[in-house]
Amino acid sequence: MPDAFGLLLTALLGGVGAAARFALDTGVTARIVRMGRTPRLPWGTLAVNLLGSLGIGVVVGIGSVALPATWATVIGVGLFGGFTTFSTASYETVRLLQRGRWGAALLVGIGQLLTAVLAVALGWWIGASLASLAR
Repeated sequence: MPDAFGLLLTALLGGVGAAARFALDTGVTARIVRMGRTPRLPWGTLAVNLLGSLGIGVVVGIGSVALPATWATVIGVGLFGGFTTFSTASYETVRLLQRGRWGAALLVGIGQLLTAVLAVALGWWIGASLASLAR
């Protein structure tokens, strides 16, 4: 079990991540609406989850070379765990299914999972490369 400081820091970073998620998600949606369009896909959630997956990949990549494992875990679980949102993506996929938008649901559900995994892998490579250069 982590120490009290680790738990507190994870909780604080989780709050920062959740606030950042809200800001980015609503900002993306508002931008689409300002462009005179109705969002037909959950673009804000997609942006949050792909950016968060890239971010956690970078942290893990740096952590594999130059960051203590505890810090990589606290940042990954706290900040990026609070930032990304699997449950919202799942809910939005179900809502698309309920509306009969099968293709969109498939794109969001499976497409988001696959691209998020690729984003983590890319982030890990970027993070490990940066950490190796800094050595």
